[in-house]
Amino acid sequence: MEDLAARIEELWEHAGELTPADAEASAIVTEAVDLLDRGVLRVAETGADGTTVVHDWLKKAILLLFCLREVRTTEVGPFEFADKLPLKKDFARAGVRVAPGASARWGSYLAPGVVLMPSYVNIGARVGEQTMVDTWATVGSCAQIGARVHLSGGVGIGGVLEPPNAVPVIVEDDVLVGSRCMVTQGARVGRGAVLGEGTILNPSIPVVDADTGEELGRGVVPPWSVAISAARRREYPGGEFFLPCVLVIRRLEEGERHDKARLNALLRAHGVSA
Repeated sequence: MEDLAARIEELWEHAGELTPADAEASAIVTEAVDLLDRGVLRVAETGADGTTVVHDWLKKAILLLFCLREVRTTEVGPFEFADKLPLKKDFARAGVRVAPGASARWGSYLAPGVVLMPSYVNIGARVGEQTMVDTWATVGSCAQIGARVHLSGGVGIGGVLEPPNAVPVIVEDDVLVGSRCMVTQGARVGRGAVLGEGTILNPSIPVVDADTGEELGRGVVPPWSVAISAARRREYPGGEFFLPCVLVIRRLEEGERHDKARLNALLRAHGVSA
């Protein structure tokens, strides 16, 4: 892999000179993206110290791909698409269930047991085993979604492709993301956490402990916690305003997230649901 990474880095230095006629460069970049598509490699992963490790040479390969491909028209039944990249294929062989209206771009990885309702998964993204991407949910480029996750209806997981060293969105295993949540710009949701519907999470949004008022960080929801959308009062010369925050209202025991009845009762007590 080191040799392939080195060749991608070399191509990146001359990205402005590349065209779809460069067959050798295209073959190198296609090899790298195909490894993403098959799940052999991934754009980002959690390191031993808990931090996110970004393999930026793979993001560079994706960006180079757009330089090396031309727009082509694809017809599927009555539908027509004009794009530089093909869609994924062979879902049944991969053990993935895909409902009509769902699509995933080549260069994304869907693990066995993934279910796609009418939804979209972009290039570089990775979706773990037994995860459901529900109706009209989107998984943006390079986002890393764990196993046994439920992305509820209308959830927006933001893509982070440029700059190549930027950290993508990370949603760890066993997470429930409620309807219409937006998780963007490299935000992270810890294992087993629950986001109540309509929560917006990005690195500028403070995450606050409801019991202590302590700010736990920005853009990161702790593992095994229940978090909802909230607001904090702020005084400005022009008046009093409310700025968004994410409020951690409960710490869960490991595995407690799967008790849906208790979880829904807890969220409804705070005026939200999953």
